[in-house]
Amino acid sequence: MRLLLLLGAAIACTAAGPLTPAPGPARIVGTQGAGCIAGAVRLPDTAPGMQTIRLSRSTFWGHPFVIASLQTLALQARAAGLPDLYMNDISNPRGGPLLGIHASHMRGVDADVWLDVVGPHPVLPPAQREDIEPISLVAPDGRSVVASLWRPEHVTLIRLAATLPGVDRVLVNPAIKRQLCNVVTGDRRWLRRVRPWYGHASHMHLHFSCPAGQGECGDQAPPPAGEGCDATLQWWFDQLDLPSRPAAPAPPARPPLLPAACRAIMAAP
Repeated sequence: MRLLLLLGAAIACTAAGPLTPAPGPARIVGTQGAGCIAGAVRLPDTAPGMQTIRLSRSTFWGHPFVIASLQTLALQARAAGLPDLYMNDISNPRGGPLLGIHASHMRGVDADVWLDVVGPHPVLPPAQREDIEPISLVAPDGRSVVASLWRPEHVTLIRLAATLPGVDRVLVNPAIKRQLCNVVTGDRRWLRRVRPWYGHASHMHLHFSCPAGQGECGDQAPPPAGEGCDATLQWWFDQLDLPSRPAAPAPPARPPLLPAACRAIMAAP
């Protein structure tokens, strides 16, 4: 079974691009839905405060600034008393689509971090990390978090992520965003960067702005002003009352057309 998983991962990655990073300095090309990266570096399998998981199914390559920032987040979480963070998908070695998995994660500036704050998380051999399954924090009706699962440490972790230098936004389930709106006290300015999105009931998605010097990298519009705890959040729950709920956007069935510079990066030796 282990061999089959590794073979499947290799096939998926080969379909999206080479298994090694493109040589040269870090270079991000394209936009959120169609892009790539050269000069990517890999997140370590194990580092202080973090472990990568599902190594046969996930990819952990990103811009050097993003990789360093994720390691900083892990150190900050450890200092706050949290267990090791479980790190999941970032990008393929040269970016491009993670076929059938994500519509983003193409340029080494997006990373998934599990919202598992109940420790301890002893360091496991990579093979034992394959079967770790995330726990949804969201109630089956999608309107709230599960009270017995919610911890103050969730607020701590999401706040650390949202205030990490370079982070543009953090995507979480609308019910998790609603919980944050209800319980966060004191300085709430960081809530602006925490945005509701489909799924994301057991992990958060960190999206970094284009790092300095990346002129070929297209940024998203910044999050709207305010905490995001207003009618724009209520919209998500209003959809639950519709006779036919809108489905979450599916990853594209076919790979997007990448910029010409990306095709050159994918073809580089």
